Amino acid sequence: MRFDLITIFPEFFTGPLDHGIVRRAREAGIAQIHAQDLREFTKDRHKTVDDRPFGGGEGMVLKPEPLFEAVEKLLGQSLGDAAQPSSLPTGTAVVLLSAAGKLFTQETARRLTKLERIVLICGRYEGVDERVAEHLATEEISVGDYVLSGGELPAALVLDAVTRLLPGALGNEASTENESFRQLDAIDASATTGNSHPRRARLLLDYPHYTRPAEFRGWKVPDVLIGGHHAEVAKWRAQQATEKTRRNRPDLLVS
Repeated sequence: MRFDLITIFPEFFTGPLDHGIVRRAREAGIAQIHAQDLREFTKDRHKTVDDRPFGGGEGMVLKPEPLFEAVEKLLGQSLGDAAQPSSLPTGTAVVLLSAAGKLFTQETARRLTKLERIVLICGRYEGVDERVAEHLATEEISVGDYVLSGGELPAALVLDAVTRLLPGALGNEASTENESFRQLDAIDASATTGNSHPRRARLLLDYPHYTRPAEFRGWKVPDVLIGGHHAEVAKWRAQQATEKTRRNRPDLLVS
């Protein structure tokens, strides 16, 4: 998988990409990551990437020209114009990080792992010229219902979430199977509501985790986890995952 990050702050990614799973994935050749300075595709001596919005209003807007040219240079092909648009290479996505985009979820991350290349455009200022969203990006993604000063942090989040799902990135593939936002078709009634009607769940948060010491400042690890009965442990984890989901993210549970 190749990631291209288009940004006016390429140095921003030096730290986040040099640690943990992402660093190991890079070193193993599982993920290739390139940060592209958008200002390299400007035409004036001030390296201007933004301009005032048509119709007036606050702030500045990222111009379409340098963004189109940056993507075209990275992909090695022209993307055409209104009269004769051109398609992206197969297996490639151009993602615009924007507070106005569709919400990024674990399912989005899973879907993106099927690609060969992802170009991440980091928005800045008041926004990005809408022609980028309509005619350059294949999708517009938001990482939450809040506004950040730029798309660099969201791009790093997307990159991390996708990279850890790539085969070989974690070492143990089962690590991604039992964690928050795993998909379930149905939860056994005894492990959820306790009634005779199973409560169906779309997604569940992860169950609680404990490690040594078995008692810390008077707080003890649940007995079921140290009893050695694997079936009981599995049942307890299912119950606890459902209870935590109901408590913290009831929107994930559907009747």
